[in-house]
Parts: sequence; C-alpha cells; structure tokens
Amino acid sequence: MKFTITRESLQEGLVSVAASVPTKTTLPVLSNILVEASPDGVRLSGTDLDIAVSTVVPAEVDEAGAVTLPAKKLVEIVRELPSAAVRLTTAGEQRVQLECGRSKFKLLGIPKEEFPSFPPVDFADSWTVTSSDLQKLINHVAFAASTEESRPILNGVLWELRADHMRMVATNGHRLARMDVPISSGNASSDLIVPPKALEQVRRLFGPADEIEIARSDNHLGFRCGSTLVFTRLIEGPYPNYEQVIPKENDKEATVDKHALTSALRRVGVVASDQTHRVRLGFGPATLAFSVNTPDLGEAQDEIAVSYGGEELEIGFNANYLLDILKYMPTDEVRLTLKAPERAATIEPADWDDPAAYLCLVMPLRLLD
Repeated sequence: MKFTITRESLQEGLVSVAASVPTKTTLPVLSNILVEASPDGVRLSGTDLDIAVSTVVPAEVDEAGAVTLPAKKLVEIVRELPSAAVRLTTAGEQRVQLECGRSKFKLLGIPKEEFPSFPPVDFADSWTVTSSDLQKLINHVAFAASTEESRPILNGVLWELRADHMRMVATNGHRLARMDVPISSGNASSDLIVPPKALEQVRRLFGPADEIEIARSDNHLGFRCGSTLVFTRLIEGPYPNYEQVIPKENDKEATVDKHALTSALRRVGVVASDQTHRVRLGFGPATLAFSVNTPDLGEAQDEIAVSYGGEELEIGFNANYLLDILKYMPTDEVRLTLKAPERAATIEPADWDDPAAYLCLVMPLRLLD
C-alpha cells in the first residue's frame, strides 16, 4: 500500500471514524482503524462490534492495499503534523511508515484479515430522511434513554416511522421524552430500537442539509450520506407501552420561565440528597416555591414567579431529571401540567412555532413530611 494525502483530509477522516473505536477492548484489533487504499481514495473504518463508521477521503493512491493501525496513536500523530502532504507506505503486512515534511514515524499494525467485517445491510431498498429532521429528534429525545443495564430495552431509543411522520421516544422509567416530526417521504411503517451512541454518530457526522439514506437488515441499520457510512446493531424486543404512562387527565397548568426554573433548581439542589435529589415544588397562584430538607446536610428555600391555574399543589421531583429535561426545551417558557402529588407531570415548550410536537414527562417522588 502506498498513497499520499493532505494532512487536513487525513485528519478529517480520522476524526469522523475515531469516535466509533472503543477505549477499552479485549480484542486488540478493535483499538485500530482499518485503512484501505484503492483507486477511489482511502477508506477509513472503525468499529466496537455494535457500531461501525466508515468514510472515504481523497488521496493519490500509487499502490492499493489495506492494514489496521492503532487509532489513538494515529490520531495523535496526525494532529501534531505540519500542514503538508502525508505519505503512508506499508512494508510487509504490518509495518507502516508515515512521512510528513521532515517527520517520520513507523507504526506496527494488525493485518486487515483480523478486522471484523461490516454487517450486510443492502441499500437497494433504502429510504431517505432529511438530516435536519433526524437531528431534531435525536437532539431532543436521546438524552432520556436509560444507562442502566437492568432493562436493556430502555437503553435504546424507539424510532417509529410512519407515512406522514417520524417519532422518537426514550425513557429510563423515571423521565420520558417524545417528539413527532412531520415528513412527506411516505415511509413504510417501521418500529426500530436504536442505541443512542449510534444516533450520536449520525448527529455528529451528517450536516443539517444532508439527505441520509437508511436501510435495515434483520438486526442492523445502516445510514449513508456521500462516502460516509454508519452501521449499528438494533436492540431487539418489545418496547414498553409508553402511551399508558402519558397522563391524559392533568387538569392543573403552570407556565414558567425556563431559565428562572433552571436557576432555582440548581440553587436549592445543592443541599438535596445525593441519592434522591428530591426537591419539593409548591405551586401557588403567582409563585412557585422550592424547598429542600436534607436531615444530615441542611435546608434551602427559594421562589420564582409562575402563571398557574388550579388549586395549590405540593409535589416532589428529582431535580436532576427536571434539569435534564429543561436543558432540551427549545423555548424560553415551558408549560407544566399536573394532577396530584403522586401523578406524573408533563413538560412542553410554550408557544413553540415549530411543526414538531414535543412532550416530556417526569415521575414524582414521594414527599416526606
């Protein structure tokens, strides 16, 4: 293998792929990036066996070939190189010489044959979505997925594709995010459970104006745009019936400034329990009162202005879950609906002039009097 490439092109390709390389693995070849030179350019690929990313960068290829090289060291070397042509040459199956200006490096690789093959996803029956629509769903929903391993199905994001809209839903059992985006591409109905890590790669690699081709095999999903490919293993199993937990009878409504609510929660949350992060919220006609009482730490009180209709209500929440949700609310004001201290509350953007529909839910915590 022998090729010459600009340092900028090589770095751009490596940055695209390196995020899919695991930091810890028992299989040494997974710590490497596969470098394949062909007349079309240089393809760089990385995988952790669940997610794979591959991209082609332009290069002058004198001799085709392939080898895998240590991802972390290759990225660090290229980052420090001067802005000049980079020449890569293999000597044998594993040794690679990298030259740039007066800098010379020799790296020991692993033969291509040991690198895992990508899943067989056929793009002949693919469908197309606009990246901006997909990114909007990912940005507002993926954060709510669970990170605990006790219920693997909740570690994924449910992606519902319908003829006239796409919906994503994520929950960890205590908070939930759901968003619908109208589309006109007329996809066939499909329900997919996608790992958030794969969606993060899609969000990171594709620009808002891109059109993304998507195809699936039995248990894999592929995303393609230009010369960049992302593959992911799908999470298998039935997703919980989330519609059952979304309250339909919340009759108390509050509108509050998102930034004021966030600031107050952060302030009083300092003395909340490290285990529960419990904060008591008291809704009144014009004020929202916050109070925290942690026996072995101390107390805190605060209040902010609120527009609230309904009987006075005290309810407890995990402050961290509320802050997570508020971080992704797209408007300066948010609307909360409530029913009773033991019933779930919903949070939505207030006066959002966007065709998308966005709703979050948070379960209450029992208050200790």
